Amino acid sequence: MPPTTPVHPWDVTPEEAIAIQQQVRQQIRIEPMPHPAETIAGADISFNKFESTVYAGIVVLRLSDLAVIEEVGVVSETDFPYVPGLLSFREIPSLLKAWEKLTTIPDVVMFDGHGTAHPRRIGIASHAGLWLNRPTFGCGKSVLVGRYHDPAPERGDWSPMMHKGEVVGAALRTKNNVNPVYVSPGHLIDLETAIQLTLQCDGGYRIPEPTRRAHLLVNAIRRGEHPVS
Repeated sequence: MPPTTPVHPWDVTPEEAIAIQQQVRQQIRIEPMPHPAETIAGADISFNKFESTVYAGIVVLRLSDLAVIEEVGVVSETDFPYVPGLLSFREIPSLLKAWEKLTTIPDVVMFDGHGTAHPRRIGIASHAGLWLNRPTFGCGKSVLVGRYHDPAPERGDWSPMMHKGEVVGAALRTKNNVNPVYVSPGHLIDLETAIQLTLQCDGGYRIPEPTRRAHLLVNAIRRGEHPVS
């Protein structure tokens, strides 16, 4: 069971959640990883906006060939309401339960969501990184905050995402002539490494393999096609 670092309580109101975000974001460290990664996990969740059931999944892959080493999932309930900008308070508790089921500790974790590309610079990748104490980053399919110039159409091209005068992430082309994905560092990683890892996790799709596999997993759990203990 990989260890986690408790940071704050989860049983809070939306107003208290915003105050927590403002407080704990000071602990986030955007810096190069100390060692190259050999394994990477993809983390994703699924839920209906106005329902309390949350489906969470984590898939661990070997970076050298993107082979799946382990996958875990959980189904749990949340009392926290659906509030844009505070979705990590709905999602992370379930992901932490999935994390506890892992027997492999991944070197880095990619989230289907955002890290610093968040109004308060603490999207799910940053927030969860504080609990996991592992390098984390976000790879989102849509923009939460940040303006950017469209990158060139070739795979690997990217342009910075700007918000309030800061670079908060990158619009990254993962396939030629396909819409970009939106990469941002979460915790214990920098933007350049997050971009490099996203490109390294190329399975031939727009979405990189870790979060693509995690997305498939949570949807299978949601349909009852994948058992969870």
